[in-house]
Amino acid sequence: MTKVAVLGSTGSVGRQALDVIRGAPDQFEVVALAGGSNVALLAEQTREFSPAAISALPGPEADALRAASVAEWSDLDTIATRPDVDVVLAATNGLAGLAPTLAALRAGKPVAIANKEALVVGGRAVLAALEEGRALGAELRPVDSEHSAIWQCLWGERAERIDRLTLTASGGAFRDLDLAQLDAVTPEQAVNHPNWDMGRKITVDSATLFNKGLEAIEARWLFDIPLDRIDILQHRESVIHSMVTFADGSVKAQLGEPDMGLPIQVALAYPDRAAAQPAPPLDLAARGALHFGVVEHDRFPALDIALEAGRREDTTAAAVSGADEAAVAQFLAGNCRFTDIPRLLALALESHHPTMEPDLKALLAAEQWGRRMVDEAISAGVA
Repeated sequence: MTKVAVLGSTGSVGRQALDVIRGAPDQFEVVALAGGSNVALLAEQTREFSPAAISALPGPEADALRAASVAEWSDLDTIATRPDVDVVLAATNGLAGLAPTLAALRAGKPVAIANKEALVVGGRAVLAALEEGRALGAELRPVDSEHSAIWQCLWGERAERIDRLTLTASGGAFRDLDLAQLDAVTPEQAVNHPNWDMGRKITVDSATLFNKGLEAIEARWLFDIPLDRIDILQHRESVIHSMVTFADGSVKAQLGEPDMGLPIQVALAYPDRAAAQPAPPLDLAARGALHFGVVEHDRFPALDIALEAGRREDTTAAAVSGADEAAVAQFLAGNCRFTDIPRLLALALESHHPTMEPDLKALLAAEQWGRRMVDEAISAGVA
């Protein structure tokens, strides 16, 4: 049995991970659950899976759950380093997942990482923690479908033979909308992704394509490859999740229906493949055709901003990531337009004063600066 700690169990990836575990009860066991503010759902999960440890954000509902449950009440770092945990699924929102990811890696735990911000903001720190814990068994196992695809394509291959990586992008909710109509789109429209069932924030990032810039930055850290050797290809159906081109011109791709079940299961079961099939089988004959195209940069200015921030390899990516957190939150709250999001990101890119070769403290400070800058700009009526 692989004993799993699920950090972010009440979020989109966390809930899908528990579906995977339900589908393979002879292979996976939940030993710890960490939710956020959705304590009611965490209570249901606790009753179903009977974990040894649980965690939630402080509040009256969390206090009631703590009093009613026989599970040990722990913080995220303690859960991530428990001796009875075989693999940590890091699926929390925002930077809440960074500290427990670092703690787990230093303790020699494999981390199935589904948290973008941990690598975008803390990439250097995450790799340092991985190196520190490697002799004890530490691993990084990508969960995002794009990075899982690259990872699977690289099994048995030599890293120095990689020529290029290609991430695919569906184009999100507004890929066919007239550009003049983007000013008027609503949050309800933006969170309606044509292919994927994801959380609200990442679905908006998919509509701006900012998420693909973050994924390119993640790939840079995960696979130790410069951003100028990472391509982004628009692929409407989200069936080919990523591709790797090797030095001899060979191209390997990983295909599957757009469903997070498979990449989650692959990360939890590695180095084996579980017998369960957590996603619908891919029927290429029924699909009929797959479509590809170049990314329209006029439609997706946030992508270029994210990539430029990543190329600088200082605190700029952290600052722009924080700015995006705040900008998307302001958009979802109705305080700015969809097209204001890339404008605010551009403002963060232009006005941030970076720290070169930053430590973790500087990276976290830059992320917080980006959030404040956007909130202040909205309050001042800049957007």
